[in-house]
Amino acid sequence: QVQLVESGGGLVQAGGSLRLSCAASGFAFSSYTMGWFRQSPGKEREFVAGITYNSGATFYADSMKGRCTISRDNAKNTMYLEMNSLKLEDTAVYYCYAAFSATTMRRLNDLPYRGQGTQVTVSS
Repeated sequence: QVQLVESGGGLVQAGGSLRLSCAASGFAFSSYTMGWFRQSPGKEREFVAGITYNSGATFYADSMKGRCTISRDNAKNTMYLEMNSLKLEDTAVYYCYAAFSATTMRRLNDLPYRGQGTQVTVSS
């Protein structure tokens, strides 16, 4: 059974930091590109960051570039998203996804696996 379980969300003040984790099981984690999306109330789900299967490449949405770092530990079947200088507009549910390749990472409809999400709330 495939599972992606996000954790690390919570309430943080603007300018603060959070580290999200995504624990994977039930599939060959080390063979998949992995990534994060987020969704705020009333908005569409948007891509945040992605990382190739061997950490050879990372890629970010313009809105998060320079403020977050995606990483993974294939030995632990876990992916991370370190977010800094958080803004009010970063408030969202953050979702972990698996993709067959970096090419398809930003295409929600093509992504085979997803987690249930973790809430990040940034307060003033």
